[in-house]
Amino acid sequence: MRLIYRIVVRLGIALFVIMSLWATMFYFAMVDEIRDETDDSLEDYSSLIITRVLAGRELPQVGDGSNNSFTLTPIDAAYAAARPHLKYEDHNFYIAEKQETEPARVLTTIFHDEQGRYYELQVATPTFEKDDLFHALLSWIVLLYLVLLLITLGVTTLIFYGNMRPLYAMLQWLDKYKPGVKPSPVPVDTQVKEFDRLGRALQGAVDRSEELVERQSQFIGNASHELQTPLAIIGNRVEWLLDEGNLTEEQAAELFKIQSTLGRAVRLNKTLLLLTKIENGKFPESTMVDVAALVEEAVEMYNEIYSSRQMQVKVDVGEGLKVEMNESLATTMVSNLIKNMYVHSAEGSSGSVRISSGRLIVENDGEQVLDGERIFDRFYQGPKSKGSMGLGLPLVAAVCRTYSLGISYQFRQGRHCFMVDFS
Repeated sequence: MRLIYRIVVRLGIALFVIMSLWATMFYFAMVDEIRDETDDSLEDYSSLIITRVLAGRELPQVGDGSNNSFTLTPIDAAYAAARPHLKYEDHNFYIAEKQETEPARVLTTIFHDEQGRYYELQVATPTFEKDDLFHALLSWIVLLYLVLLLITLGVTTLIFYGNMRPLYAMLQWLDKYKPGVKPSPVPVDTQVKEFDRLGRALQGAVDRSEELVERQSQFIGNASHELQTPLAIIGNRVEWLLDEGNLTEEQAAELFKIQSTLGRAVRLNKTLLLLTKIENGKFPESTMVDVAALVEEAVEMYNEIYSSRQMQVKVDVGEGLKVEMNESLATTMVSNLIKNMYVHSAEGSSGSVRISSGRLIVENDGEQVLDGERIFDRFYQGPKSKGSMGLGLPLVAAVCRTYSLGISYQFRQGRHCFMVDFS
């Protein structure tokens, strides 16, 4: 989950809890305030009636324009002693004028006159319906919540992206970074201390990585270069021994095995040296290269070398393809891709090499999918790759990295497919 989505979800949950608590507290506070105002009004009205009763004056008429109503009932002393003299209650009263029942707030009070006669006075006034208030409040809270949520999330997103711009710039820089290729400086144009520290730490890590890659390349190059002379001397000595002619059949067979192993070591050494030169940018010159011509030449050559395999290879170069790159590296890339098709195919199988829409596509029959994440690693050997040095495809990948070409592997319909995208 992206960081901004995680923030939005958590912020939404927090706002929901806060708004729910606020709505609950606001509802009870509003109900309490309305009741206080209603109770004060009932107290004033009951005081007015009690005053008129004690003074012997005319009482207010029911339906005199006010929403209040009252009942005055004489009671005995025992009843008065058993009841609280002041009580507030909520009741439902039938209003004849409206012909409906509505909630009302009722004040019940007991008093007596100078003659010791007791009276029970009930004063009622219509009040709000709690269900209506609750639903209205809920509707407004939901509306307020949605508006507040959208505004908050929108502002948060804008502020987030504005403040996280340096981090996104560093992430984009990391996506483009390739070890062994001199990178541009890490973008740390920010006044935020944390991002500044992160950028400097990233720059330090990249510098150390580049230094290690450079040392590794130098070591491999130097080692390969230094190995050329002793390998050549050993090869000459073996050939001299074979030319002597006074060897037994068993001795000659062992020398031929040594010569074969030595030849493989020489080829491995040359390939490692070539890889080092490619990664160190030792092939700067470029020219227009006819990829179609390289394909036809390579297929013709390997058809002859691997004729014993009796492979059926179909070539379709279409309208051709010309690209600007080093001719030697282009030859190496095409040659290794096509050689890989011959080496790793069974006898009597089929393959195809075609150029289409700016892509070079090499396919051959196969039985088992290869590890797409490791197929371009050095010395990786898939199944049925005995005798292979595991450097052909890494050479192709190194050339593609040099010219920012796309290379991919797929296994579809029982065929291995390697594709180089020149577009």
